[in-house]
Amino acid sequence: MHRGGIMASIFTKIINGEIGATKIYEDDKCISILDINPNNKGHALVIPRFECETVLDCPEDILGHLINVAKKVAEKQMDALNCDGVNISINNKKAAGQEVSHLHIHVIPRYFKDRYKLGFGHVDYAPGEIDDYGKKLKLG
Repeated sequence: MHRGGIMASIFTKIINGEIGATKIYEDDKCISILDINPNNKGHALVIPRFECETVLDCPEDILGHLINVAKKVAEKQMDALNCDGVNISINNKKAAGQEVSHLHIHVIPRYFKDRYKLGFGHVDYAPGEIDDYGKKLKLG
């Protein structure tokens, strides 16, 4: 399968049964599999069957469904793995850490004593600059 002349992603190959994966959920809109390079054991991915690159080009009904499935996966992780928390994240584009150009949601079980650290640096706004950004980014 090709998308706009680009070779199908590894996730499309998994969805099509060309590559094996450990599936923990599937329906007509998405699948959820265990990540083969997990941050913690039980790290899952929720992947749309519809091949889109990021949240920016994913239809809203599909995106909403993916989030609902991610929530169910997180609830199952909390119960079955007795984890202390869950990260649910999406990387959009390479600059944000996206490694496969097919939208996927990471659902990562977390423990107080795990080695995986999610952290973001921060920058400071110059005086008045936050208002400029607010104007640029205001919706509607």
